[in-house]
Amino acid sequence: MRTEVFAVDGVEPEKDVISRAAGVIRRGGLVAFPTETVYGLGADALSPKAVRRIFEAKGRPVDNPLIVHVGERDAADRLGQVDERSRRLMDLFWPGPLTLVIRAAREVPAEVTGGLATVAVRMPAHPVAIALIKGSGIPIAAPSANRSGRPSPTTAEAVLEDLGGRVEIILDAGPTVVGVESTVLDVTGDLPVLLRPGGVSLEELTRAVGPVLPSPGGIHDAGSPGTRYRHYAPSIPVVLRGPGEEWAKDPRLCRSGVRIAYVGMSPSPVVALIEIRFGTVEGYATGLFSALRELERSGADVILAELPAEEGVGLAVRDRLRRAAGDRDRNS
Repeated sequence: MRTEVFAVDGVEPEKDVISRAAGVIRRGGLVAFPTETVYGLGADALSPKAVRRIFEAKGRPVDNPLIVHVGERDAADRLGQVDERSRRLMDLFWPGPLTLVIRAAREVPAEVTGGLATVAVRMPAHPVAIALIKGSGIPIAAPSANRSGRPSPTTAEAVLEDLGGRVEIILDAGPTVVGVESTVLDVTGDLPVLLRPGGVSLEELTRAVGPVLPSPGGIHDAGSPGTRYRHYAPSIPVVLRGPGEEWAKDPRLCRSGVRIAYVGMSPSPVVALIEIRFGTVEGYATGLFSALRELERSGADVILAELPAEEGVGLAVRDRLRRAAGDRDRNS
């Protein structure tokens, strides 16, 4: 398959390009498109056959649920049960990087829900994404547009690197703004449960709806896209270092002649072949996945990554780094 890449204005997307991409979606094809968080790999969310193509293109396990993207708040009512608390969250944070897990309607395919009774829904805050959804006239299922397990793509170039020849169209509107995926909040119980930290912080959610429970893991995590398997991993090992911690005497860092790449906010505690530093935690979030891809291409043998403080979007950065390191049991 030949993948076509179309440059598109991120504020006022060209109607002819959107119309062409929307036609691909309606015909059961795949379109990679920008959101405010990362680039998504989209297909008709109500077509089991189209959704299966997402899993095939990504090499994604079929029991890993997908997020359904809608172009307006009311569209969520077609997909599942929306209560007063959910509507309040939609009013406050949609469009934006918040995904709500609600009870799924019958017409939502099992391919989307991973066989669960719930569906994850969000309204992205990106003109190109909204134009594509509305132009298609159908909700769009879209995980991140990368090969399964790889760092999520924040540029069209990263999408092409992973999925070139596997999708019909990539819409290129430049780098994404938030850089980490959406927050996933389960609102099916008495108290909301944070399944995945992301672009909307825990502090913001607490101010909006009161107490939010942390995910206990295990079967509860299964309801969230991006939590069942190792994710975000570059092709070389990632070693984690907490803020202000002495770097651990990890054997992967101590081998003779080992070449270390570093990413974080503080100066590297070791001599690094390449060092990428961010001045703010927001900058760290925006640049994290691009940095991981750059570091794996640097010729280094291992990446030493600093974990930011466990607050604001730092919670999401910690989560992504922990999963990139395959270290699900370490405190996030």
